Amino acid sequence: MTAAEYVLFIAVGYVIGSVPFGLLAARLASGVDVREFGSGKTGMTNVIRTSGRRVGAAVLLLDMSKAVVAIALARYAYGAEPGVHAAAGLAALVGHNFPVFAGFRGGRGIASGWGGLFIFTPWSGLIATAVGIPVVALTRYVSLGSLAGATAGAVSLIVFAATGMVETEYMWYGIVGAPLVLARHHDNVVRLINGTERKLGAPKQPDEGRGAG
Repeated sequence: MTAAEYVLFIAVGYVIGSVPFGLLAARLASGVDVREFGSGKTGMTNVIRTSGRRVGAAVLLLDMSKAVVAIALARYAYGAEPGVHAAAGLAALVGHNFPVFAGFRGGRGIASGWGGLFIFTPWSGLIATAVGIPVVALTRYVSLGSLAGATAGAVSLIVFAATGMVETEYMWYGIVGAPLVLARHHDNVVRLINGTERKLGAPKQPDEGRGAG
């Protein structure tokens, strides 16, 4: 393990994460800047609002691939050590949230973080899915399901790493990544507490603040 490996794959991960798939997809499909609508973010939820579910689903998969590709390059193409894998994944997450190619206005990190969980250990990705999707289905709050899933996935990865089921260094993806994702949802948390968060499928009111996405 060398400092050069960290610098290299942090840079690679950040550049991969910075590719603004949501922004590009919305412009191609609807001719709009998705950052000027809804939450102002470039994630799946906001893309669905502007360009429909099919485009949103494509953006979800593409955004998930960011951390997957960054980690896979470090792990398989280069053979770097586990700490570098975690750093590459976190860099992709930061790039997604603060993309250099989109004026540092990106998403909230849910999709990219979710994808990273699957490559570190599929069990953590499945746990995040098993928690997040039912919460969305039951409450119709995408933000609440996203937060619940991200937290559950990160905690499970930390536990798996601490008990030796996966590389110990992988726990840093959960330790650092989860707070980063949660911080990007601060406005959603405020609205959830105040009871003003918009539910999935609900019409947007003229005086409503920005929602999840």
